Amino acid sequence: MDQFERLSQLPLRDDLRGRHPYGAPQLDVPILLNVNENTFGVPLDAKEAILKAVADELDGLNRYPDREFTELRRALAAYLGHGLTEENIWAANGSNEVLQQLLQAFGGPGRSVMGFPPTYSMYPLLASGTGTDYVAGTRDGDFGLSAGSAAAQVRRQAPNVVLLCSPNNPTGTALGLDVVEAVYEAGEASKAIVIVDEAYAEFSHTGTPSALTLLEGRPRLVVSRTMSKAFALAGARVGYLASAPEVADAIRLVRLPYHLSAITQATAVAALRNSDSLLANVEAIKVQRDRIVTELEALGLTPAPSDSNFVFFGGLQSPQAVWEGLLAAGVLVRDVGIPGHLRVTAGTEAETTAFLDGLRTILAR
Repeated sequence: MDQFERLSQLPLRDDLRGRHPYGAPQLDVPILLNVNENTFGVPLDAKEAILKAVADELDGLNRYPDREFTELRRALAAYLGHGLTEENIWAANGSNEVLQQLLQAFGGPGRSVMGFPPTYSMYPLLASGTGTDYVAGTRDGDFGLSAGSAAAQVRRQAPNVVLLCSPNNPTGTALGLDVVEAVYEAGEASKAIVIVDEAYAEFSHTGTPSALTLLEGRPRLVVSRTMSKAFALAGARVGYLASAPEVADAIRLVRLPYHLSAITQATAVAALRNSDSLLANVEAIKVQRDRIVTELEALGLTPAPSDSNFVFFGGLQSPQAVWEGLLAAGVLVRDVGIPGHLRVTAGTEAETTAFLDGLRTILAR
């Protein structure tokens, strides 16, 4: 009896039967460019600051942490700017938990959340986990999303929550603020919470606007961020949002008590105090991302314009064969299940070179 057969013997919820958990392959490969991690790691000065901050918490680990993580909320507000204060901030164990808490508060049985695939593959899983119906919108043939199309779909479906990923995963493209504004207005009739998932915002090209600029006067708008990518803290699990204060009040009704550990809070605050050092690597990653785009175009492939730390590219006759060839060369990229396409994280210069050299060899065969 295999694992799925054993699972089927349990009194599992009917809507979870036959589903598969989220998870990219975790393989023992020298170069991991498949899950959009910051491959530069944490700089020494930030490491030392985090170690000291964590050490300072050890004597108090017998006590519960600050349930309101006040210092962290203040630090995040200062980092974001835009006139935000701690009252506008909420945080959790990764932006996935932030999104889950939002769906627990504003979704649930009898309610719906709308996304626009191809987009972040966790959205429908978060919906099913919270008993929220997932409504899949549509994009243009080039995977773009216009303000008119998005607004018309929201008006037609009248969802309770809308998820807009910008820069979008897996395509890497950023949405114009006109899309966010149009969706927000279209959601007025259903009082839809509009969440702009900006997990990769720090990697955007100069001049790419953030939905943070739209928060004032829009109490149903939420901007979600993470410290996993730009801050190289994927292992620490810290995500957060900015919104009107009443959104955080709603989440307090569903969050688990003391959901952010003292160690997590100390790590995040120390990282924010060393943000200049941590974010210095962002510029180096953007250089490699743009290099990937340029060199893929030279190879006759079709990379999407990217405002993230990864590149989505098409023009492949057999993505699976390319994926396997790169894996054999010690480079793991992501097959996102879209015909003719793969996705690669922009790593260090050496990692990027290994990917490009391996790809050239495979395409030349």
